[in-house]
Amino acid sequence: MFSELKLAPSILSADFSNLERALAKCSEGGADWLHIDVMDNQFVPNLTMGPPIVKSLRAITEKFIDVHLMTIEPERLIEQFARAGADNITFHIEAVKNPDQILDLIKSAGCSAGVSLKPNTRLDAILPLLGKVDIVLLMSVEPGFGGQQYISESTSRIKKLKSYLNENCLERVLIEVDGGIKLGNVQEVIEAGANIIVSGSEIFKSSDPVGIIKKFYRIFNNQK
Repeated sequence: MFSELKLAPSILSADFSNLERALAKCSEGGADWLHIDVMDNQFVPNLTMGPPIVKSLRAITEKFIDVHLMTIEPERLIEQFARAGADNITFHIEAVKNPDQILDLIKSAGCSAGVSLKPNTRLDAILPLLGKVDIVLLMSVEPGFGGQQYISESTSRIKKLKSYLNENCLERVLIEVDGGIKLGNVQEVIEAGANIIVSGSEIFKSSDPVGIIKKFYRIFNNQK
């Protein structure tokens, strides 16, 4: 579906007064994806962006837009984000009772489909869905706020999921990891089996976002 090792800068950490400038930094650095964190102040204790942000970004970029719904009732938002220009939509397994139906909705809207897990949610919760899933997003911090520290136990979870995918001929399912990933620990995350790296504050809170993105890719290229 996608080639391996993608960087998805998280727009949540960017300057919202000038998202076009943030996007230009991503393009100059060579980032493949844009990661959009959608929070509803119910599933997580924060409130962030909606479809209008995605629509405005879609108008000025052809980059892959990766929408992460940290919301209750994600089925109410899927069509809106798809129409706004999302390429992938990921929902949380903990937020729904009917994950198969949610996956079908995402696919019918023309997007690839992802499912996400909080750090304390067992991997078993999503194993029956992997035949329909394109991406598994493992949270390596508790969702809700940017700038948190990477939970070290996440590395073993990535390895376990990667082993399961390989053993069950599900290599097409990509592993995305989000939370506390920096230049100093990204190699550990990649070696564990991640395909897509989400990073926010490490990029946008630095004095040189372009340079940080390029450094991520130098690390990526050493893995190939």
